[in-house]
Amino acid sequence: MSPWPDYTGAMDSDRHPDAVARLIAPSLALSGCLYASLWRDTSAAASLTPAQRSSHFPATPYCGMTWTLYGDGCEILDDGSERRLPAACLVGGPRSRPVQFRSDAGIRCFMVAFLPDALHALTGLDLAAHMDRYVPMAEVLGSEWLTLNEAMLAAGDEQSCQEILEAFLLPRWRACAQTPAAPPRRYRDWMQNLALKAVAGGHGDSLRQVERRIKRWSGQSMQALRRVSRAESTFHRVRREMEAGEVLWSALAQDAGYADQAHLCRETRRVTGFSPEELRRRIDTDEAFWAYRVWV
Repeated sequence: MSPWPDYTGAMDSDRHPDAVARLIAPSLALSGCLYASLWRDTSAAASLTPAQRSSHFPATPYCGMTWTLYGDGCEILDDGSERRLPAACLVGGPRSRPVQFRSDAGIRCFMVAFLPDALHALTGLDLAAHMDRYVPMAEVLGSEWLTLNEAMLAAGDEQSCQEILEAFLLPRWRACAQTPAAPPRRYRDWMQNLALKAVAGGHGDSLRQVERRIKRWSGQSMQALRRVSRAESTFHRVRREMEAGEVLWSALAQDAGYADQAHLCRETRRVTGFSPEELRRRIDTDEAFWAYRVWV
């Protein structure tokens, strides 16, 4: 029996009963480095439609690494055209916009969300230069990461992937982490910690200097991070209200700090590509929104 929570869904609209999606929390020792891992396995799901082979992800301040253990795929661009994934092992910076991918058939894929400042500390990558980009790890990371890639691609399941990754990261993270960090439960927690570190990192610096430090560490401005933080908080509240049986968008917009319901709709569409109500429906019914279901 797998030790990870299973989020396979019963047939509902186009959700496939044999498509697997799992969220994996990192060990406490890496909680200041990794936010979470995602496992996607559709290799046993027969006759997937193109929609069911798709995966939608929102804009995010987190950076990512992806290992495709089985299968292949592409990114779906705004005009509907396809861009093939350039390698089985990819690293990407923060995303300022939503993105959609589609596998060719069944796929097994392990994805990791890194806290941006942690990835910068571990790799030295210029995250602002990697905004909205994903590139083969072999092009930007050293030989030790390529050795990790070989082990990850040879892993049999998500538990093995997580164990291999943590064994690789732990000594490197201990070497560069200055102080233990409490697990960031939300974007907001991490964002607040980042702002405090940026201020503490330059005594007497001007606000502009602090903001430049935040952008160097995270790839995004503090204003952009606040927008995504508010959107994430809103997603969680929507899920709670859905479970209670009703979502009052106008009241939710006011409580979340939006100017009005129209402001909430614009921000939700900017972060996810969909209106709040359409996003709520798709999370419940569409296989392609598996990442939203396990994340929130």
